[in-house]
Amino acid sequence: MSDRSTKRESGFSLMEMMIAIALGSAVLAAAVQIYIQGVSATWTVTQRAEMQQDFRAASNILTKDLSLAGAGLGNGAAIALPSATTPVYGCDQTSTCYVCTTYTSGTCAVAAAVKYPKTGGIPYLYGLLPGLNAGPTLNAVQGPTDAVTTVYTDNGFYLNCYTATLTAVGVVTFAPAITVPATPWPTPGCLPGGVATVQAVNDPVVGLTPGDLVMMTLNGATVIGEVTAGAITVGANAVGPTYSVPFANGDVLHMNQTAAGKGFDTEAVGATGTSPARVLVISYYLDSTVNPARLMRQISGHTPMPVAENIVYLKFSYDLYNDTTGTPSPNQADGGVSLGLTPVDITKINILNMAIDSTLMGSQGYQRLDLQTSVAARNLTYTNNYPN
Repeated sequence: MSDRSTKRESGFSLMEMMIAIALGSAVLAAAVQIYIQGVSATWTVTQRAEMQQDFRAASNILTKDLSLAGAGLGNGAAIALPSATTPVYGCDQTSTCYVCTTYTSGTCAVAAAVKYPKTGGIPYLYGLLPGLNAGPTLNAVQGPTDAVTTVYTDNGFYLNCYTATLTAVGVVTFAPAITVPATPWPTPGCLPGGVATVQAVNDPVVGLTPGDLVMMTLNGATVIGEVTAGAITVGANAVGPTYSVPFANGDVLHMNQTAAGKGFDTEAVGATGTSPARVLVISYYLDSTVNPARLMRQISGHTPMPVAENIVYLKFSYDLYNDTTGTPSPNQADGGVSLGLTPVDITKINILNMAIDSTLMGSQGYQRLDLQTSVAARNLTYTNNYPN
């Protein structure tokens, strides 16, 4: 008689396996969800930090340039320009313009380049040039964006250590002044303390290049000229080399008008002026030819450079003070034009909104930062135009 085992073999039933799979799937799904949330949070924090860094850098350089508006331009910060053809700004040496009154598909037509404002029929270079609706339209509901142009002298290039002589029509020779090398600035020389020598006018890094604007005093009148070719060495005096720089007629910005008053007219040949200076005409605008748009910075007649990406809006207004009536006029979008005021009456620049978006990432959407601030235009006037 044989014995048969009655012990039950170990194993899982179908029901037990289904329950185990369901529980494992739930745990795995929860782990995956936690991982996705962690990755999303990391991306959000990283993107916001990067956006804040970019935005801070862009806002710092913009507000710094605005705060220097009019510095070094003299009392009133307004310089008369040639009037036969009204000079323009916001264009480079390729005859491409970037700040305009009319845009076509985001592109600025050369014929629509913004001209310097006129007073009494004479165009003037002011320390600040408001640009109401002078930027492209990024959103039809919001309407056109603004541009703004700030003007000040370059105190990092010691061109003031040279004398300027108009040796021919449209040709200026720069010779070192007798005070070079100077004792510590400001008495009696032209160099800051600790600086022993001036840079060469044809220095490849900081010297004059085509598109630069130079302010000179010739025959008692202040003249702004655009450099049209590189400087060349033509001799030397007792201090150092002298340089010849062309300011030829037909320049892109229409500054070198030899047949017009206030320009390089033939009567000024042989005139000598002291303390010339390079002038920086810096325009900020949005470039919509790329998507997303970029904040651009364009200096005088040079090619613009990007400052920040993903900028979606840019608007300004201006506070002014009327010396004649003693009346403040805050928050003027057109810079006071509608009130009959000029940029020398501006006391404050208001950045109403400069908005930057983060990079899109599918369903993650985007984040946005907005800048609203004000910058004092302390160099535009030498009188107390700030109301109590």
